[in-house]
Amino acid sequence: MKHLYKYLLAMAFIMLFIEGKSQDIHFSQIFETPILRNPSLAGLFSGDMRVQSVYRTQWNTVTVPYQTTSLSGEFKKKIGSGNDYITMGGQILYDKAGTVALTSTHVLPALNYHKSLSQDRNIYLSLGFMGGFVQRTFDRSKVTTNNQFDGTNFNSGANDGERFLIPSYSYFDGSAGMSLNSQLGENPDNNMFLGVAYHHFNKSKKISFYSANDLENTPKWVVSGGLRMSMTDYSYFTLQADVFKQGVYSEIIGGALYSWKLDENENPRYIFHAGAYLRWKDAIIPVAKIEFKPFAVAMSFDANTSQLKQASRGRGGFEVSLTYQKYSSENSESLDAYRCPKF
Repeated sequence: MKHLYKYLLAMAFIMLFIEGKSQDIHFSQIFETPILRNPSLAGLFSGDMRVQSVYRTQWNTVTVPYQTTSLSGEFKKKIGSGNDYITMGGQILYDKAGTVALTSTHVLPALNYHKSLSQDRNIYLSLGFMGGFVQRTFDRSKVTTNNQFDGTNFNSGANDGERFLIPSYSYFDGSAGMSLNSQLGENPDNNMFLGVAYHHFNKSKKISFYSANDLENTPKWVVSGGLRMSMTDYSYFTLQADVFKQGVYSEIIGGALYSWKLDENENPRYIFHAGAYLRWKDAIIPVAKIEFKPFAVAMSFDANTSQLKQASRGRGGFEVSLTYQKYSSENSESLDAYRCPKF
């Protein structure tokens, strides 16, 4: 176990500092971070404004917990005389990792255009862009290496042997995506979407604390899909999945939620959701969510199934999210427009 801990910490150090090519920030509750998945998924909800926040903590049993916070906002508005819409929004991310407090801050405005493809049905092709500023820092005073061990004792005053030139760096980042969103059958509550996104298309360079300037941000492809189908007048299920590919790294996550409407109104205020997601070869993720409109709260827990479960004791990570979603006013131009894209 002691050797496994050292291995995990060493691998984290190598990926985050030396390579600069580790996987991006990601969450298990992919359904609560649509813009992070694909900027063309912004605005696919019932309403014309939405604010979402997700907090994740992981690896508590291995090292200093890795903590990640996401805050996103979307505002949807009809444009022109037809049935097209535009969504304006943005994503803010704050991530703090490990003993050396490696911190990443992302401020990423987003814009998405929804083009109607049918005069009679709810079918939209959406094209979205997201881009902005990213900064990374770490606490140089908390770095320790083998150079500071003299066999059996640790000497904090000894030189650690590393040559970090700067404690922080920043760069601009950009992403683009496209999605097809369609009603299924005659029921406007039954929907599907398919999307693909290309992140870091500008391949920002100099993403290193070292002097090396030949490193660049590795582009990432994300393919997403979702399906929502009614089961009864008071229940429905939702399937969603993402496939990530970034350099030599890949990830597949997907799952389902079953939903029960807890009141009998046409537009129920209270809805309970329960289900599970699976991160392939890594974790099973039970999920519970309660809506009390205009708010919703969701909780999930990563139960590790990979070899890392020996160090994490099966406790990979915990997430909690809060969503505020509604029409901006009773006279909102999208209030009665069932053609408005949603999922």
